[in-house]
Amino acid sequence: MPTEPTPHRAGYIAIVGRPNVGKSTLMNALIGERLSIVTHRPQTTRQRVIGILSRPTYQAVFMDTPGLLDPAYTLHEMMVHAAVQTIRAADVTIAMIDATQSLKDLNRSIVDRLKQSRGPVLLAINKIDRIKKPALLPLIEEAIRRFPFSHVVPVSALLSEGLEELLNAAVQALPEGPALYPPDMLTDRPERFFAGEIIREQVFLRLGDELPYASAVLIEDFKDRENGTAYIQASILLERDSQKGIVIGKQGVMLKRIGTAAREALIEFLGRPVYLDLWVKVRPGWRKNEKELKRLGYERER
Repeated sequence: MPTEPTPHRAGYIAIVGRPNVGKSTLMNALIGERLSIVTHRPQTTRQRVIGILSRPTYQAVFMDTPGLLDPAYTLHEMMVHAAVQTIRAADVTIAMIDATQSLKDLNRSIVDRLKQSRGPVLLAINKIDRIKKPALLPLIEEAIRRFPFSHVVPVSALLSEGLEELLNAAVQALPEGPALYPPDMLTDRPERFFAGEIIREQVFLRLGDELPYASAVLIEDFKDRENGTAYIQASILLERDSQKGIVIGKQGVMLKRIGTAAREALIEFLGRPVYLDLWVKVRPGWRKNEKELKRLGYERER
């Protein structure tokens, strides 16, 4: 007898969790492309980033989200709102926790937000390469007591361990249906968005203490010149004048380092020459100012 053809599945998969559990690393590993910026600092991801994985039998649209935290100011509120709205809209949710933090990443607040999912919720226990194996089973048992996960998958996003099992479980939970995007489409975000993220990544990597959290990147101009070079004018926004000197550095050394590293990363990402014109500006209290946040692309999604 002829076998039934494999049904095509397509849908949205939210990746959620507290800051610094490895959500961006996971999405990048699953789709095989570096879309979300990654640093050692928590709260690196500020806006939802979509990565599309298209295969003959499915299209998985992953949504990397800002960390679920307790908001301290308007920017935080918008970040959490984006994450919660993503949980509500997704067909499948992957909740992610850090194995080295026991179950601190699965507290009552996180569980309450997971209850808003309209589809099945999977649990990815990340960073299993950093704990002893006997400690894993009690984690899984307690996690299941806290929330009825459809699957629990131990993974190491950094080492790509357990990702095939996680991907298969997520895809099987997607609804049957046609692809939602063209098969060659990797993301719905424009190059302009990723240019700002790549520059911000270098700010996070090169500046210490709290300064990166007081900074943002605004792309003032982005255009392709006739010679094929991408011209990008960008401003690093800060909250206080005293921060400006730190970002620029003595004789402009720090700003030059940030600009050089960002330009190299932009060339690799865009696949063409880049002229980066980088400035530093002060916007007092931008993290608490909805008008400034809207200029930076942050919106309260409905």
